[in-house]
Amino acid sequence: MIRLTDLALALDASGADLEAAVRRRLELAPGETLTFTIFKRSIDARQRQAIRLVYTLDIALSGSGRETELLRRFADDAHVLPTPDTTYRFVAQAPPGFAGARPLVIGTGPCGLFAALTLAQMGLRPILLERGKRVRERTVDTFGFWRQGVLDPESNVQFGEGGAGTFSDGKLYSQVRDPRHLGRKVLTELVAAGAPPDILWIHRPHIGTFKLVKVVEHLRATIEGLGGEIRFQARVDRLLLEDGRVRGVKLADGTCDGAGEEIRADQVVLAVGHSARDTFRTLLDQGVTIEPKAFSIGLRIEHPQSLIDSCRFGAQAGNPVLGAADYKLVHHCTNGRTVYSFCMCPGGTVVAAASEPGRVVTNGMSQYDRSERNANAGIVVGITPADYPQGPLAGIEFQRLWEQRAFEAGGSDYDAPAQRVGDFLAGRPSTSLGSVLPSYTPGVKPADLSTCLPDWAIAAIREAIPAFDRKIPGFAMPDALLTGVETRTSSPISIRRDALSLQSISTPGLFPAGEGAGYAGGILSAAIDGIQVAEAVALDCLARRPAGSPLIPVL
Repeated sequence: MIRLTDLALALDASGADLEAAVRRRLELAPGETLTFTIFKRSIDARQRQAIRLVYTLDIALSGSGRETELLRRFADDAHVLPTPDTTYRFVAQAPPGFAGARPLVIGTGPCGLFAALTLAQMGLRPILLERGKRVRERTVDTFGFWRQGVLDPESNVQFGEGGAGTFSDGKLYSQVRDPRHLGRKVLTELVAAGAPPDILWIHRPHIGTFKLVKVVEHLRATIEGLGGEIRFQARVDRLLLEDGRVRGVKLADGTCDGAGEEIRADQVVLAVGHSARDTFRTLLDQGVTIEPKAFSIGLRIEHPQSLIDSCRFGAQAGNPVLGAADYKLVHHCTNGRTVYSFCMCPGGTVVAAASEPGRVVTNGMSQYDRSERNANAGIVVGITPADYPQGPLAGIEFQRLWEQRAFEAGGSDYDAPAQRVGDFLAGRPSTSLGSVLPSYTPGVKPADLSTCLPDWAIAAIREAIPAFDRKIPGFAMPDALLTGVETRTSSPISIRRDALSLQSISTPGLFPAGEGAGYAGGILSAAIDGIQVAEAVALDCLARRPAGSPLIPVL
């Protein structure tokens, strides 16, 4: 097949227009038979009066040698190339009924789910441990927190089946290098689990929370159908170590499933997410090498979605092909800080994302249709370990400090402190809200957000918002609403692993993975890392397999 990239058409172009454009671009003879599929469709809105759809297509031509001939003719054209092979190939395969040692996977976020799925597809029958609840039970607890302000520390936005990504926009794009097309496997598996098929080709695809719940349940069923086992409310208390190597885990006393039980395994995938703070402390105490890393903190900002649509799309705002507009902004401040938009949620809501009592944390969420009245995004400031006291877990304590300040500023009842942008820029507390109604529940309290972040972060955000207004007129509208605080942008730690084996540099047999370990930043990159770690586990199983083992390498 032939891959044709950067084919631009008008916004109102039909399928017939697209085929005609392909024929013109490839100089095909009238009547020549071709078929094509859309691999990717993006939006070029740089000229609002002439918004275009930009396609990447995979094209098949009839006739022996016709595709080879055409590729030869366009050999110097960077936009006409052979379609790459995106087929996923397993590194090993066990036969049906394989009874060898079972690897453990801790955590059922996107990284843990895809690690377990890949291991199960290779026949290795993983055991998956989750400290929280099944996704539907977890959803009840999370909505209960949002509506009533009653927090369950083990079942919330951060903990439970599906991980933090379940209560988000379900964004499925990433900037990670992906030469093996592992992201394609992730998207394909999600579609097989019930995600909308358009995530395979639409620009900046997303699923939305309600659809994600069903997708997560289907992934669980697939893993179990392949011989995997999933235990919920099974919090890991500590690693079992012998001669410096992992030999399994011990479950915490009082857990619902297997309290105090020891589960033996030679390979343990650690995919716990960025908020498993108690687990990080236990790992450090057991000698696992952990280092602090850079992350970001800031505030959530809300605008009318109609404002963002109008600024991005002009007269075409509201066109169903375009949907709700998003944005991506960055500003380099005079104090040396960088402020940028994070996890932008078109037509979404600001959500309560706390996982510890006495703290307030914000995040953003959208449903698939992105039809809520407000747009929201994190406006966050990059920080490094030099910005907080030294120590492997010092970034966690730094996060906790500002989450506690936000809790207190919001009235100490899980309401969040909020401030109108006009008041924030003028340096005065808000005493009332304006035309932009808050979407955060349980609720918000007008406050002074300057008490909820370091002075340098407040100064940077105050400088950045007017700069963003020059890119999106109205961004600094006085009634736009800021809500605090956004602290869980990424993990504040890195659990160091070997670049080849993907095992902990201090603790062989432990495979740190995903966002919590510092190796991903979102659903797609976390899932990709889960696949890579599953492959590393399989290769370690191969290297350690006894004579006569039926586990065989494939590649």
